[in-house]
Amino acid sequence: MKANGILVILALVVLAVAVESDPDTVTKVKTVRGKKVCTKGWECNQWSQFCCNETITDYFQVYQFEQWFSKRNSPVAHAVGFWDFQSFILAAAQYEPLGFGTTGNKTEKMKEVAAFLGHVGSQTSCGYGVATGGPLAWGLCFNREMSPSQSYCDDFYKYTYPCAPGAEYYGRGALPIYWNYNYGAAGDGIKADLLNHPEYIEQNATIAFQAAIWRWMTPIKKSQPSAHDAFVGNWKPTKNDTLSKRVPGFGATMNILYGERTCGKGDIDPMNTIISHYLYYLDLLGVGREQAGPSEVLSCAEQVAFNPVTTANTATS
Repeated sequence: MKANGILVILALVVLAVAVESDPDTVTKVKTVRGKKVCTKGWECNQWSQFCCNETITDYFQVYQFEQWFSKRNSPVAHAVGFWDFQSFILAAAQYEPLGFGTTGNKTEKMKEVAAFLGHVGSQTSCGYGVATGGPLAWGLCFNREMSPSQSYCDDFYKYTYPCAPGAEYYGRGALPIYWNYNYGAAGDGIKADLLNHPEYIEQNATIAFQAAIWRWMTPIKKSQPSAHDAFVGNWKPTKNDTLSKRVPGFGATMNILYGERTCGKGDIDPMNTIISHYLYYLDLLGVGREQAGPSEVLSCAEQVAFNPVTTANTATS
């Protein structure tokens, strides 16, 4: 584990140098099985069709991150000095070859980044109605649950994701993770020992963003879409999905990430808060909220949950 941790740190240092020096990158192209694939410097360093496209730093830069999350280092915030643009880009770079922020035309790419960070902003905000700058300016105020009511250890998973002695699996991260089984799965996905060291997420912003992007890119069940696939149009609804009023778009991402806590309950405030963050970031990015689509695409008010809650545990997972 110690050796693996050193390798991860060295890899992040190399990427950090690449971000700070911002060298000119050369796109390399080849054809594999009749399809064009590319690599594009540090930010898209795997052979992929998505690396032939613009990457995130081509349209989303540090000044925009600072504008979107302008209050995160305010004295009243709870994660001062933790979140930064570089950590987001380092984490995103590992998923850009898989299509994160690199799928579709430029507008579609920007929409996905706005959608992902719309979720992040809403889930980590400490804004309120009369807060300076407005409630939407306070994203990334938190990096952890402030007053956990429990340790979130579920012994049902003791053979697959056993709780580590002394570890507590309360909410942490950019898209907060709860419960030992979710830490275990996310750790497997990003190749970090989050099951034994859940605290890594509140100690390292790059790991926190990695875990959040992994969650965005990964289906809860193999038979279901990821939030990414539902948003970019890779997902084709089944007849049952159609009957359940589930359609591709931002609304479906809320359904996948939060289920019936947020969706299928009509026009409720928690859902509208998430939507408001997404629209706010679209405006700031210059895309325009008219690109968000009609109500049935943007909202999940009438959607039946993909995974109805059956236990108290899954209600906060």
